[in-house]
Amino acid sequence: MSKKGILLVNLGTPDSPATADVRKYLDQFLMDERVIDIPKLNRTLLVKGIIVPFRSPKTAKLYKEIWNENGSPLLYYSKLQAKMLQERLGGDYHVELAMRYQSPSVESALANLKAGLVESIQVIPMFPQYASASTGSVMQLVMELVSKWPTVPPISFVNSFHDNELMIKLFAENAKKHNVESYDHVLFSFHGLPERQLLKCDHTGSYCLKSADCCQTLNDTNKFCYSAQGHDTARLIAKELNLSRDKYTVCFQSRLGKEPWVQPYTTDVLKKLAAEGKKRLLVFSPAFVADCLETLYEITVEYHEEFKALGGEHVQLIESLNDSPVFIEALAGMVK
Repeated sequence: MSKKGILLVNLGTPDSPATADVRKYLDQFLMDERVIDIPKLNRTLLVKGIIVPFRSPKTAKLYKEIWNENGSPLLYYSKLQAKMLQERLGGDYHVELAMRYQSPSVESALANLKAGLVESIQVIPMFPQYASASTGSVMQLVMELVSKWPTVPPISFVNSFHDNELMIKLFAENAKKHNVESYDHVLFSFHGLPERQLLKCDHTGSYCLKSADCCQTLNDTNKFCYSAQGHDTARLIAKELNLSRDKYTVCFQSRLGKEPWVQPYTTDVLKKLAAEGKKRLLVFSPAFVADCLETLYEITVEYHEEFKALGGEHVQLIESLNDSPVFIEALAGMVK
């Protein structure tokens, strides 16, 4: 009997923490027209002439800090998620894993589904909140590749799952392991995006960034806005934990370049909370479904050290969804 194809796609990771592999990864990642959305000539000069040559050795050192006996944590957990989902769905489904950048490639995963004679393909970009630079990029690549097939099967996409009930409950349960009440403040630190990418998602041209609270409530105008979906994820997790609005802050990390990115920046929030006398911070990173460089190093090491230097005592990362059976159940629910 024919099977239904499921394609899980995460962002990607270098094949190793060696500088050459990191350079290869950064080059593919940053040359994506949806990631750095400027004219191709400018993007090429910026990425190949400045960013990749200078950042690759530094980034390689960071990857070496999180690399372990299982290799890349992101790839390790992504493989586990695909394996567990296959087991959960059973023989009527064919699950493949791909990385948008590097290995396993989207092209090879699609080829495996094609060879398996699947009757349909459902693509689940593993990003809870929609962004053109992540989910949109995956959708574009899949459509470009499949459009070349002589026979194109029915294809569907999961646009986002920022409000998935099981995911929200799992993040909350992971936080409860750390005794939430013992912390002075809670941060929801999302991966950052340039403000221009938010503005491009505002098809009215009259809503995005026109007020300080435009992302606070999800509505028909901003329903595909990365920031608004992130605020909604934070609100739902906070509700699950009975956190009042003054007990948590939504912020954004991982800036690149000097132009304005989505604010407030996590580093600025750390300074503000330290100045207010806060000593212990609990940090969610709900833009990721598996721990990676941004969680295991940027938050756990860099922000912890930065906060201590400002007079704080501790920054505690809440583990990501990783290989939790609850998250696999959430994925199975999206499929079914």
